[in-house]
Amino acid sequence: MGLDTAEALRSIDPGRHVIIAGPTASGKSDLAMAIAAAQGGTVVNADALQIWSCWRVLTARPDAAAEAAVPHALYGHVAPGQPYSVGDWLREVAGLGGRLIVTGGTGLYLSALTEGLAHIPPVPPEIRARGDDWLAAGGLAEMVAALDAPTREKIDTNNPARVQRAWEVLEATGRGLSDWQKDSPPPLIPAGAAQCLVLESDRDWLAGRIERRFWQMWEVGAVAEVEAMLPRWNARAQWTRAIGAPEIAAYLRGELDAETARHRAVVATRQYAKSQRIWFRSRMKGWEKLRVGPAG
Repeated sequence: MGLDTAEALRSIDPGRHVIIAGPTASGKSDLAMAIAAAQGGTVVNADALQIWSCWRVLTARPDAAAEAAVPHALYGHVAPGQPYSVGDWLREVAGLGGRLIVTGGTGLYLSALTEGLAHIPPVPPEIRARGDDWLAAGGLAEMVAALDAPTREKIDTNNPARVQRAWEVLEATGRGLSDWQKDSPPPLIPAGAAQCLVLESDRDWLAGRIERRFWQMWEVGAVAEVEAMLPRWNARAQWTRAIGAPEIAAYLRGELDAETARHRAVVATRQYAKSQRIWFRSRMKGWEKLRVGPAG
């Protein structure tokens, strides 16, 4: 059993923006579409993996029929190899009109939207390249240790992309990311100006959904999507960090058998969901909680 959509809709104010957070596979997109269909509005992607044009099946992006049923924005609109940041995403959201139903599992996007984002100077390419090389050599723990203490305490130190971004900012500016964030401008959509929801569930129920969904994605096109991108593969690129993509690529190169690749991808997805839940508990304490899955 998932979310009681009819009951949830009765609690949604049709006169306000809606922001829906939740871990992967928890049913965010279905709820957002139901709200848009019943009350109007544009479903806006807040998932850093669903922006890439090359990944539809692999990231469980809404399919063509879903996108035709209600307005959608910022899905699959960034070409592989093009740099893209939370600042880029915020600027694109700011250009959208009407009622927005923002949904996704990237906590950084949602927090920046509702809390504001500091204007940090661009990082020089040579510093980014050094960070890429350091991580590629297995230097995540050392990079974490090199951060300033306030930033280290705030970010997800198990997320290489977040750690590298924090290190780059410190290296390029001499100021920690946490210090920059103290100067954040007003948010684009303050949490108090929207109906902010967090989907919560039993961990085992979600783990089962994650496994079933990945096996289905494997069967209906995820492998073909990765195979199409192998000629352009760059393990350091943003787009290749989609959950499950490295494991499928390893399978296609003959480095893993199918069962091992699927298992590792499912484990990686569960770990990602855990990181998402930690972020939501820490940063979205005042958001309205909606229970999905079994009640117990």
